[in-house]
Amino acid sequence: MKFRFPVLLSALLLAMSGLVDGAAAQEAPPAAADEAPPADAGDTSDAGEAADNRIPLDEIRRYVAVYSAIKQAYVEPVEDGDLMQSAIRGLLFDLDPHSVYFEKSQAEEFDEQSRGAYEGIGVELQRQPDGTLKVIAPIDDTPAARAGLQSGDLIIAIDGKTFKPDEGDTSAPLRGPAGSSLTLTVAREGRDKPFDVTLTREVIRITSVRGKMLEPGYGYIRVSAFQADTAADFEKQLAALKEQAGGRLHGVVIDLRSNPGGLLTAAVQIADDLLEQGVIVSTRGRLAISDAEFSATPGDRLDGAPVVLLVDAGSASASEVLAGALSDNGRARVVGSRTFGKGSVQTVLPLDNGDSVKLTTARYYTPNGRSIQASGIVPDVLLHPAEGAANGGRASYVESTLPGHLTGSEEADGGQAGEVLSGDSHIASALAELKRMASAPRPPPTAPAIGH
Repeated sequence: MKFRFPVLLSALLLAMSGLVDGAAAQEAPPAAADEAPPADAGDTSDAGEAADNRIPLDEIRRYVAVYSAIKQAYVEPVEDGDLMQSAIRGLLFDLDPHSVYFEKSQAEEFDEQSRGAYEGIGVELQRQPDGTLKVIAPIDDTPAARAGLQSGDLIIAIDGKTFKPDEGDTSAPLRGPAGSSLTLTVAREGRDKPFDVTLTREVIRITSVRGKMLEPGYGYIRVSAFQADTAADFEKQLAALKEQAGGRLHGVVIDLRSNPGGLLTAAVQIADDLLEQGVIVSTRGRLAISDAEFSATPGDRLDGAPVVLLVDAGSASASEVLAGALSDNGRARVVGSRTFGKGSVQTVLPLDNGDSVKLTTARYYTPNGRSIQASGIVPDVLLHPAEGAANGGRASYVESTLPGHLTGSEEADGGQAGEVLSGDSHIASALAELKRMASAPRPPPTAPAIGH
């Protein structure tokens, strides 16, 4: 996929440049560079793929007509490079909300986030169709968290500059040198008017895993994001808690609330740390290269001690992979509220100029063959927000309410959306469930059947 996408894009740009340079439309070659030889009559899959890859010259002619009109007649001159960047961003604009075009600087910033260190304010965002930025969750112990930004807040301007729908990645101005300041204009449900928040950028070194002992023998691990070092940090925290407990824990609460996800491989590795056997997750897309299955290897770092996963409406993507893997394999109980419902996989496709495309290429499936796209994972034990919670604990949006989201087979409507569970009272509820599990006889673990 890393090779075919740039080839297709290059062929498309080559065809367009030939037309823009003045070649008559009827003289353009019929996309020979991307056209497969005739397939055998019985080889319908190859024929279908060739048809999918063929460059649509009629659509290119239409594009070039608009391009030429803008170049010749727009009230002010427009640079070719700016027009082409807008056009390329537009290819992804009406796909799903998670497919995005990254210019080189944005691609580098995305890589930094995956590595766990960057200069900014420390917040996970979802770009809206009008260009505004909705807060998924502030990252623990960052300027965004200390300034009081909340899940569901809408950033409508940065340093007084509002956004345009076709602007691309409008979050870029949040980045900048450590020590520099910026002012966000924020709209919040329940507030009559937008308000300003001034923050100072820092080097955000995200500590994605923290741990502590809740009671003798009962550990707590908070996972706030899934990054390159998250699984290794999880293993260190688990080992430290076991040492505190004298070598063996009675059980562990893993807190995934408002964890927006991240690297799938990190979630898979943590699941493998707690499973002796069984499928962890599978992915399926249009291309065979998108299809994969991850299975556990022998070795449970908790030696079978019970696990409770604490989730809420902000638990998304890789968080849901981990919850689905441990739940379907009978290894953990899920406590909290219905999760976000992001059941799609994004692949970063680097281009030869340093830019990248983050493209949705597959759906993922839990070990029992469930797709949680736009439905989320429903907990075994349902919790509700504490009295007085911001916005009543209601999630302002989840996957099923995002414009243009991929449809799910068991899609939840807005009335079924989960709730945001903040505060320590829910940790106490998770601990109570963990102690109940620890006192019950342990059935032998069984691997789930695979469904399709």
